[in-house]
Amino acid sequence: MQIHASVDALRAALSGCRHRVLVPTMGNLHAGHISLIEQARVHGDTVIASIFVNRLQFAPHEDFDSYPRTFAADCAKLEAAGVDLLFAPTEADLYPEPQEYTVEPPAIQNILDGEFRPGHFRGVATVVLKLFNIVQPQAAVFGKKDYQQLMVIRNMTRQLALPITIIGGETVRADDGLALSSRNGYLSPEERTEAPRLYRELNQIRAAIHAGESDTLKLENAAIFALAAAGWKTDYVAVRQRSDLTPPNGSDRALVVLAASRLGGTRLIDNCEI
Repeated sequence: MQIHASVDALRAALSGCRHRVLVPTMGNLHAGHISLIEQARVHGDTVIASIFVNRLQFAPHEDFDSYPRTFAADCAKLEAAGVDLLFAPTEADLYPEPQEYTVEPPAIQNILDGEFRPGHFRGVATVVLKLFNIVQPQAAVFGKKDYQQLMVIRNMTRQLALPITIIGGETVRADDGLALSSRNGYLSPEERTEAPRLYRELNQIRAAIHAGESDTLKLENAAIFALAAAGWKTDYVAVRQRSDLTPPNGSDRALVVLAASRLGGTRLIDNCEI
């Protein structure tokens, strides 16, 4: 596996590589990331992973400085998974001057996670477009755990007519149902035991809708109440249409239930399609 930090060095290494698939990450890799790498291998001849903790998508009070950075272990996992090239730029490599040109997503950036993390999706869209321009992949793989992020990137790619296929990777879970996440490492042993409750609440909503329940607000509030009773502080539990993440209209049955809730000092997000 080749490792490059500079844009020029990566572009030189990619010269002649025709079918490129990109898997962007922020490092601290787990089995969920590796599943994305495995999907990438199916869709192209050259798999490029990136590791970059993107300051633009963190608010000043968030965990940019403390976000876990495990570069040596990450490299070993990526090489074992068959990655051909790793792009691991510094901030100076990716942002050699202040990033004054940014991508401004539409109203979708202000709902759900965007309501609680203002500017987050602007930072995500900006760095992803920059990575796309550097790597020029034919396809890119993103996990469905970050469901709203995946939709923002898909819409951006379509509306800007980028010649890139966006592939959504299914969420990988621990045996008890907890979605794998780099931030799970923040959980104490007691919190880790409690953490699967979030996915159980989402599954209960899915089961209720499958059984014919149509009052989604009642289901959302019941889940928020149950989480609060167990010590969680919930930002949202929301049943939405998969097509645009707007509330259900009664006719569209392709739904997704999404949630963000804080357990102790750790903010967990999850979702399940209905």
